[in-house]
Parts: sequence; C-alpha cells; structure tokens
Amino acid sequence: MIMNRAVRLGNSGKYSANRCFTCRHAFGSVFLSPIALILGALVAGALAAGCGSAGKNKTEAADAPQAAVVKVARKDLSSTLQIASEFQPFQEVNVYAKVSGYIQKLYVDWGTHVHKGQILAVLEIPELQQQLELDEAAVRRSEQDLGRSREDQSQAESKYSVTDLTYNRLATVMKTRPGLVAQEEVDIANGKDLEAMSGVTGAKAAVAGAEQALLGARASLEKDRAMFAYSRMTAPFDGVVTEINAYGGALLPAGTSSNKGDQALCHLSENNLLRLVIPVPERAIGDIHIGDNVAVQVSSTNQKFQGKIVRFSEQIDTQTRTMHTEIDVPNPQYVLVPGMYATVQIPLHSVKGVLTLPTQAVQTSGGAKGSVLLVNASRQIETREVTIGLQTATDIEILSGLQENDTVIFGEQSQYKSGQLVTPRVVAPSEME
Repeated sequence: MIMNRAVRLGNSGKYSANRCFTCRHAFGSVFLSPIALILGALVAGALAAGCGSAGKNKTEAADAPQAAVVKVARKDLSSTLQIASEFQPFQEVNVYAKVSGYIQKLYVDWGTHVHKGQILAVLEIPELQQQLELDEAAVRRSEQDLGRSREDQSQAESKYSVTDLTYNRLATVMKTRPGLVAQEEVDIANGKDLEAMSGVTGAKAAVAGAEQALLGARASLEKDRAMFAYSRMTAPFDGVVTEINAYGGALLPAGTSSNKGDQALCHLSENNLLRLVIPVPERAIGDIHIGDNVAVQVSSTNQKFQGKIVRFSEQIDTQTRTMHTEIDVPNPQYVLVPGMYATVQIPLHSVKGVLTLPTQAVQTSGGAKGSVLLVNASRQIETREVTIGLQTATDIEILSGLQENDTVIFGEQSQYKSGQLVTPRVVAPSEME
C-alpha cells in the first residue's frame, strides 16, 4: 500500500513529502494543490481495494470444501436378473411294493447311491410262488391236451381219406357200368364219407380249443411270473436313497391303490442333475431363451456353477406376474444337495463402449431422465440434466447431457448447491464398491 503523507511547514504553504511506508522510497519536498491531494487519495484507495480483492479470492479458493468426484468414462455394460431359489432333485419318488410281501433282504440304507435297475430289496411272497407252480402245471396239462387233440385229428383225417376213396370208386363204377354196383352200396359209402369228413372238422376244432387253452395257461403263468418278479424291488433311475421307511422283516402292502397311507420302502432322489425353479418377472421374459447358460452362485459352498435354462411354463402367473422357469444344473460329483439356496444371474441386455457413470453419481426418478452435479473448469458446481439408458447394479449409461471425461460429484449430493466452489478429489475404484 502506497501512502503519501504531506506535512505543512510553518506559514509558507509548502509541504514536505515523507517516506512511502510500503515501498520505502523517499520523495523530495513538493508543492501539492488540494485537487492533487484528492486525486492522490482516490488512486491510493483503488489500489488498496484491488489488493484486498485478490487476497480474498485466494482465501476463498483455499477454503473451498473438498468434493469426491468421478469422470464420465466409456465402458461395456450388461444388465443381469438376479433371483434366489433353492435346488430341487431332477426327479424323486417313493418306492412302493407292487405286491404285498415281507422284506426278506434289504440292500440299501440312508444315503445309498444306486443305479437304475439295482436291487433295493427282495420280498418273500410264498403264496405267489405256489401260484406259479399251479400255473406251470396248467401249462403242461394244456400241452398234453393239445397233443391228444392233434392225434385225434390225424386219425380222423386218415379215416376220412379211406371212406372218401371208397365212395369215389363206387360212384365211378356206378357211372361207367350201371347195375354192376347196387345203389344202396353207393349211398352207404357216401354216408360214411360225410361222417368221416365231419369227424375231421370236429378234430380240428378240438385242436384249436386245446391251442387256446394252452395260450391261456401260458398267459396266466407269465402274469404270475411278472408279479413274482416284483418281489425284487429295483431302482427306477440313478439316485440317492434319502429316506428308509421299512427294514428287514417288515410287511410291505401292495402300493396299487390311491391310499396315501400305504407304506413305501424308501424315498429315491435323482441328485446328479438338479433343478432350480425361478419366477422370472414379466419384464424379463422376452430376454431369456431356452438353452441360455446362466451363472449359479451357491453361498454355502462359495462356488459358482453353470446352469442352463431348459423349460418354461409358457404362462404368466396373474397374481405374481412371473413365469415358472426351470434351470438344470449338473451335479456329477454330488457337491450340491437339494434344499441348498442359490442365486441365479441371468444376462439380459448388453451394450459396448457407452458413456457411463457410477450409480452413486446420478440422481434418478425411475424414468429415462436424471440429473448430476457437474464440476466445471472453474471448479464451480452446475446442475446438469441427463438422459439415462441401461442401468446395472454399479453403473448407469449416459445417453445425453455429458461428454467423456466430464467431472461430476460422487455420492451424497444434497450438501452441495449450484454455483458452489469446491476442490475436486477423484474417487479411487476401491471407494466405489
């Protein structure tokens, strides 16, 4: 600051200028008029005000609050549908006995892994075994009856051949040499011929009846054999015995009725291929397809598995507005167990090389519009309207309103206002998690 202080010297009307307190240059004694004094005071005041404003701006910049910021960057985005569900066996059944019997031998227990066709238990059914013996005897008897009928047919055919030959000879003589053979002999021969023919027809019918009786006896035998085969209870598919309901010596009723109280031998579950049933929201139905691969995260094992969408219900539940969808997850090592919870991530939309911001940097209202707090080149905050596109759990696509490398406020925005001066601090990627 430059200040000239004039001192009047006696009555001479002259003034002597002393030192400049800032620059410390001495001025000689000069004579100043009142007008000059006024102009000098104004200039000194302006200079003093200029120096004070510059100092104030520097102080405000130094005192500007620090603000976390991020830059608009280009990324590849893909949205996913994340739904929690629980594993179910691919198929499971209660294994019932086809015929009633006592458990003679039991080959499985809780947790036994079995293959299709493997014997689970053998039942003791003595009455059915006796029935098999009766059926076998009936078959042998029918075979013998058929043999006799065929012999009778052969005899009848032989007799018919003789009588028919005799009649034809007499009839020929009667025609060529009338009177040589009496008509009565010809008629008797004709009657015997017809009788023998009738005998052949009867014998053939007896043979046919014996054949049908044999077929019936054999069918009865095969039926009882099939029923007796059910005494060996086998696994209908590869699976795991998840429950045992009866042990050796127990009587198992025939599970042929609709009575739910019938006792099963065991519960069998196919666990080498599991199902995940998920309710897909109506908005996502058009983005999923049969054959799509999905990621399945199992928290209890901290592992990820690959699944495939294999079937839809092709109908939306009007109450939940979702569609029954099933995902098959191979489980050859039996690492997964039915009942475990899993989270399915189904990819929906994807875009490449688009302008993006973290979700914490954009204020949205559920539509296609949003707003951000832009930090301009002067480090002042501006409210900027933006158009948003694809949204993921961490990022939002910016369709318009910003350019690449623009700087915006990250996090809580209510503490800032438009025009406020801030000191930007770029947020590290680890702070965005």
